[in-house]
Amino acid sequence: MAAAAGVPIKQEAADDAMNLEERILELCKSDSKGIPDAVIKTELPHIDVQQRVTAINRLLSTGKIDLVKTSTELLYRLKDPGSASKIKGGDAQERLIYQIIEESNNKGIWTRDIRIRSNMPLNQLNKILKNLESRKLIKAVKSVGASKRKVYMLFNLQPDRSVTGGAWYSDQDFESEFVEVLNQQCYKFLQDKVDAGAELQIDPMLRRTRSYASSQDVWKFIKELGISKVELSVEDIETILHTLIYDGKVEMTVSATHNIASNSNSSGQMKLFRALQPLTETAGIMRMPCGVCPVFDQCYEGGVVSPATCIYMKDWMDY
Repeated sequence: MAAAAGVPIKQEAADDAMNLEERILELCKSDSKGIPDAVIKTELPHIDVQQRVTAINRLLSTGKIDLVKTSTELLYRLKDPGSASKIKGGDAQERLIYQIIEESNNKGIWTRDIRIRSNMPLNQLNKILKNLESRKLIKAVKSVGASKRKVYMLFNLQPDRSVTGGAWYSDQDFESEFVEVLNQQCYKFLQDKVDAGAELQIDPMLRRTRSYASSQDVWKFIKELGISKVELSVEDIETILHTLIYDGKVEMTVSATHNIASNSNSSGQMKLFRALQPLTETAGIMRMPCGVCPVFDQCYEGGVVSPATCIYMKDWMDY
């Protein structure tokens, strides 16, 4: 009879354990970043320490939650089923490193930041990173912001423009010639539009309005030329147009529009660009370094500042 009576008692204990695990999982779902042990204590005050530890260890061993280290505390976080399948076969430390890298998305994370967040020795961290790289779960990408450093991100992600430099960089090198060609072609398109407008026998103000072009128009022109090996966006072309504004070759105005266009912002405004016509030709001396040199009056042969030692003069002559 005693043995028969023990069966329902054991079954009831197992049910209580399952219910406790489910309640802990529900608490983890309430915060995607994870919850500390103090939250579990507060929310489940009637559960003793041994029961809580047993339930948490079971959830960890079955892969339902993860233990995440921060700079100040340990957190229990609900595990992503997709991540679990990708990192299948890895130990707890590998899963931790994988999750830290996954959280960085396509901007990546430096080794130093991974080490700080994981609280792991550098030698051990490097071993795990190499292992994850060999399994094609993560990849190292050189950042244009710090050429000697690598950032790590998931293998299947396309790096953010802030990491690669976007269309203007190739293998962390700035493509100055490519940018110069784009400058010339964008300006040529706008200048041709001004010249075409000048031939129209219409009101001068209307002629001026007709000489403006949107960044979308310039983007279509560059795309049709086929001079770019990479896919350029309208924002890329606007970057080039803004360099022309800084050079004093182009002006920009904003026009209200009711059309939903890719080059108009949320307030219904569209950026329009127009090539500028210089009123007078620039004097020859202003095209050389001496014309804009702030220490021109201190420059003389044999002095601290002299034409013979001027690096700006040398660059200008070489150009």
